[in-house]
Amino acid sequence: MKFKKFEDLTIENNFLFQKVMQDEEICKEFIENLLGISVKKIHYSESEKTIEIKNKSKSIRLDVYVETEDGRIIDIEMQTSEVNQNFGKRTRYYQALIDLNTLNKGESYKKLKESYIIFVCTFDPFKFDRKIYTFRNKCIEEENLELNDETTKIFLNSKGTIGKINEEIKNFLEYVNGEEVKGNFTAKVDNRLKEVKSREEIGVEYMTLELWLQDAKDDAFDAGLAEGAF
Repeated sequence: MKFKKFEDLTIENNFLFQKVMQDEEICKEFIENLLGISVKKIHYSESEKTIEIKNKSKSIRLDVYVETEDGRIIDIEMQTSEVNQNFGKRTRYYQALIDLNTLNKGESYKKLKESYIIFVCTFDPFKFDRKIYTFRNKCIEEENLELNDETTKIFLNSKGTIGKINEEIKNFLEYVNGEEVKGNFTAKVDNRLKEVKSREEIGVEYMTLELWLQDAKDDAFDAGLAEGAF
């Protein structure tokens, strides 16, 4: 199988996106610009965190999973494929596992933390040409009545043309789209990306990961063929 050359990768590559967002200042600034909040400090649980509740449950791998100093949980995902995606149920599943993961056994649901699931999409996930789609639980009969469960799902669309968003986030989405660097934040992202790509050990890590993923896919395919034979 042919892999994309490491030197040809851009920020839309999931692996490099994770590496860039591991820079605390960049990740913190992204969150502040997008959510319009002030963040003193963030804590990384781990990059591409795996959440698995039970032995037989489906686990999920989260790209960038952080907690702010004041207790907000924020999951940031780079999404480049819209094939076979059900974003509503996917975010519902992510939310359920994140909530269960944040509570210790026997703790009250009242201790659930405010959370955000953020998808950075290189396509329009809902086909309304919006730059950003924000979802919260609201009452159908009273449109101004929110459930206040403190959960928010955000989809950024790098191809969108409708709606107003923070200027730095707009510049970042254009950069994801392959356009030139504009603004201080995107310049920081670009510099960090170049620094990451200059490190030989990260290139080796990328190729090792790609080979491991391909082996896992091949094993799953072979297992499926074997099962179908019986």
